[in-house]
Amino acid sequence: MKFLRRNSTMISKLGKRRKSKQVWRKPKGRDNKMREMKRGYPAIVKVGYSSARDLRGTYEGKETVLVYTTKELGRVDVKTQVAIFGKIGKKNKIELAKIAREKKITVINLNVKKFLDKVSKEKKK
Repeated sequence: MKFLRRNSTMISKLGKRRKSKQVWRKPKGRDNKMREMKRGYPAIVKVGYSSARDLRGTYEGKETVLVYTTKELGRVDVKTQVAIFGKIGKKNKIELAKIAREKKITVINLNVKKFLDKVSKEKKK
């Protein structure tokens, strides 16, 4: 569940393209409907919302691995792990995406097929 700051969708300075301003802040106003947990208003952070400890940091039951190089991607086990591409350049990302497609490694933060199709179209032009 994603907890957003109160009125972040309504106020433009907290809006859609300003993710750093949308971080959670506890509603503290006297008549605040969110603080009073009125029906129809967004949920506020409470103790019962966290996931089970053994599932935290996993993706569909698999361990996540941060990948920067082809060597690190080669170590990823397809059955028990999924990859997350780190902050890398386009050239390396293309190389990693090709290897991930060959080895059928799931990449969480990149749609490999769509990315490689887009790159090949750009090359043709």
